[in-house]
Amino acid sequence: MADELPQMLRADARDNRDRVLESARALFSERGLGVPMREIARRAQVGPATLYRRFPTKQALIDAAFTDELRACSTIVRDGCADPDPWRGLRSVVLDITELNARNQGFVDAFVTSYPDAADFTAHRAGMLRALAGLCRRAQDAGALRPDFVVDDLILILMAGRGLPAEPPELRLAAARRFAALALEAFRASATASPLPPPARARL
Repeated sequence: MADELPQMLRADARDNRDRVLESARALFSERGLGVPMREIARRAQVGPATLYRRFPTKQALIDAAFTDELRACSTIVRDGCADPDPWRGLRSVVLDITELNARNQGFVDAFVTSYPDAADFTAHRAGMLRALAGLCRRAQDAGALRPDFVVDDLILILMAGRGLPAEPPELRLAAARRFAALALEAFRASATASPLPPPARARL
């Protein structure tokens, strides 16, 4: 019996942590990162003390909640950059990341604008933008991407996508896909395209 008690406590602690993460992911996805920690605790059916014992800061909770999304984002960018056709690779990145944006509002808030001092997101964002800059140069060299395009334009697309309708989810996803397709048409090199205004430095 004495051996079973620590095991039961560890199991309870794991269950509490799993419920907190599940609740945080759901609320961040629905409403962004402004959700109070106490509301996350209520959704998870744990006390605030339990929540803060597991995640002393909101940033720690955000980092843990979006581990899967960071991995998915890395895969999207890596696969796009590995495509021998740079325009096709860039197209897949824009479409897939816009869809990821539509599925989880909180992740994009964390990745693009909120909590910029978070080491995981800062390092991940910097690495992704370096890789995408190389992909964009290849697409421009191939004559497929307009020459006045800059990587910050991708961030503008993500930021603009936050204004897509939130409900129902299938409408948001359909709107995101169309929005991405329209953006890609604007990115495509064309002899008749009008020059763009100066770049907006969107990176944070």
